[in-house]
Amino acid sequence: MNTILRSGEAEAVINSLGAELISFRLLATGNEYIWSGDAAFWTGRSPVLFPIIGAARGGEIRSGGSTYTISNHGFARRSEFTLVEATDTQAVFRLSQNKQTLASYPYAFSLELTYILSGSTLEISYRVENTDEQDIFFQLGTHPAFNCPLDGQGDITDNYLEFSESEQLDRLFLNDAGLVISGKSTSVLDNEQRLPLSHELFLEGALIFQGVQSKTVTLKSKLTDKSVAVTSEGFPDLGLWQPKNAPFVCIEPWQGIADGEDFTGDLQDKTGIITLPQGGHFNSSLKIEIR
Repeated sequence: MNTILRSGEAEAVINSLGAELISFRLLATGNEYIWSGDAAFWTGRSPVLFPIIGAARGGEIRSGGSTYTISNHGFARRSEFTLVEATDTQAVFRLSQNKQTLASYPYAFSLELTYILSGSTLEISYRVENTDEQDIFFQLGTHPAFNCPLDGQGDITDNYLEFSESEQLDRLFLNDAGLVISGKSTSVLDNEQRLPLSHELFLEGALIFQGVQSKTVTLKSKLTDKSVAVTSEGFPDLGLWQPKNAPFVCIEPWQGIADGEDFTGDLQDKTGIITLPQGGHFNSSLKIEIR
C-alpha cells in the first residue's frame, strides 16, 4: 500500500512494504529524485536497514548461545509495516516483532519511521524501542538512491558529492561475500570536501567510511544549480554505492557496518552495535532536501 504526502512544492510516496520511500518529486517540474527500482540495476529505492547493516559472516548472527540466519541488511526492508497515522504531510509506520522476525532476530522491539514533508524537504525520523525484558542489540541504517546525473543532464562525471566539513576519509573494502576486508583501505578524501563521481569509483563495490564528521552530504551538478542535500543525525558511518554503470548513486548514513571477514563474535560484538536497555529508546533522523 502506498501513502502519498503532498506539500505546495513536492510529493513523496512511501510504500508500507519496508516503509520505503519510493518517490520524491517536485510538483512544478515533475522531476523525480528517487531511483525507479528498475530490476536491470537494483529493485531497491530507499530501504531501511535493521537490525543489521550489510552482511553477517556466514549469513548468521549469534545471540544467547543460539545462531540465527539473517539476510544482508536485515529483515525490515522486506517486512510489511503498519501505517499508524497519516495526514497530507505526515505519516507514521511501525514494525514490531512477529513470528518471521523472531526466526532471525530473537528480540522484542518497535521500529517506527515518521515521514514529514515540508516544502521540498522530507524528514524521516527513526525510533527504536526496546519492548523486550532484556537488553537488545542492533544496527540501523538508511539506503536512499538518487537519480544521477541530476535531471538527466550530462554524465555522472558532471556530478559530485560535497561534504559539509573537510574530511579525512579512508575507504574500507568489501569482499565478494560483502564482508569488510581486513587491513585493506585507501584514502579517498584528504582534508577535502568534494568527491568527484564516476562509474570507475564504484568498480570495487561500495565505499565504506567510518567516523564521518559531516552531517550533510549534497549531490551536486556542474551543469545545473539543482542539488539534493542529505542531512543525518545519529549516523556516524557512511556507505556510497552504485551498481555497474547504474544511473543513480546511493548516499547511506549508517550506525554500524558489515562484519569483518574474520569476525567470530556475537551480535553484541558487531562494529557500531547499539545496545538498548529494557524500555529504552534510540532516535536518529535523515533529511532529504531538494534545492
